[in-house]
Amino acid sequence: MSGLKVLVACEYSGRVRDAFLRGGCDAMSCDLLPTDATGPHYQGDVRDVLDYPWDLMIAHPPCTDLSVSGAAWFAKKRAVGAQQASASFFMLLAKSDIPCIAIENPVCVMSSLWRKPDQVIQPWMFGHMEQKATCLWLKGIPPLTPTNDVKEQMMQLPKNQRERLHYLPPSEDRWKLRSETYQGIADAMAAQWS
Repeated sequence: MSGLKVLVACEYSGRVRDAFLRGGCDAMSCDLLPTDATGPHYQGDVRDVLDYPWDLMIAHPPCTDLSVSGAAWFAKKRAVGAQQASASFFMLLAKSDIPCIAIENPVCVMSSLWRKPDQVIQPWMFGHMEQKATCLWLKGIPPLTPTNDVKEQMMQLPKNQRERLHYLPPSEDRWKLRSETYQGIADAMAAQWS
């Protein structure tokens, strides 16, 4: 559907935005950070642009305080209110008036605080020889259909290669590298949801 108005919330890379733009949609990314790729981008709080008449929102709310991979720090995060604030922001996006919504996050506490995700996808379902479970909470759109299942080939790789993001050494940009959407997933979202 050409001309679909798409908001890609909490995305600095432009990867999902650009996949929708290539498909003929009117797409804009939004993040507190500047975009890594030239294109329509609002640098600021997504709440500033939520009331625009979007047809579809793909949201990637911050997962640092929600992801079960950080469960060892949950008590501290709750004590200072960080987890509650992150859950509240997640729900603000989920309950927005946009007719079609996909919220992406790793396996996280939202499954128990709110509801189970509609789908759990892996990069290997979309042509990437890596494992990284990603949950999708959906409204008004169907689950993604895998486009290029390479699980068999991926499983022949050593664990540190198929779980590359997990094994990244500490660095200033580690969080950015771990949060980027795989191109195959971005392309599937644009092809199947527009």
